[in-house]
Amino acid sequence: MEHFTTENWIDFVNQAIGATEKLSMERHLKQGCKRCVKTVSFWQRVRQSAVAEEKYQAPEEIVRLAKAAFAGAGLTAPRKGKESRIKVLFDSFLQPVFAGARSAGTGTRQMLYRADPFQVDVQIEAKPGGNRLVVTGQVMDLSNPTIVGRDVRVALSNMRGNVTHAVTNQFGEFSTEVENTGDLQITFDSPGDKPIMISLRDALGKLPGGRGCSRSV
Repeated sequence: MEHFTTENWIDFVNQAIGATEKLSMERHLKQGCKRCVKTVSFWQRVRQSAVAEEKYQAPEEIVRLAKAAFAGAGLTAPRKGKESRIKVLFDSFLQPVFAGARSAGTGTRQMLYRADPFQVDVQIEAKPGGNRLVVTGQVMDLSNPTIVGRDVRVALSNMRGNVTHAVTNQFGEFSTEVENTGDLQITFDSPGDKPIMISLRDALGKLPGGRGCSRSV
């Protein structure tokens, strides 16, 4: 079965494709391609979040409090020339909790990073019936959006000495799991440069094995 690229599905969700291509992609989804259905679902959520974010404006007094707390914690902006290579483009944990929810804790977390030369889509979920985290994702090559990051070595650590390894396949996808200590560090080999490291404290928030709110570094 021929798959469409992530960029194709982004255009599909944004209704930026022609009628013929749209019919072809809809037909592909109806054939039951789980990977593409999952991709479409993710980008639909991203679009919905972007629309909601555009309409949202925080109260002025809340903004002042946040700025004061930020300054008091000493979390100043990095100096010019020392900006992080890694940028969070989307984090499902940063989306508003629906009215009536008792906790922001969840069994799944979806994140999208820009980490030159890659764009990395990561999903973290608690494995049912055990104390392990399953991490799946896809690596795209930013130098050429039509090329996936294949044969990229990935190391997953729980920051307590347990490390597992994986290599991205022909679609740039990887999957591995590790004992859940609450924290995670994902490392990607980067050609001709230092490895890309994504660290997450309390990766799934308030779950058994987690200890509170999440924070990415």
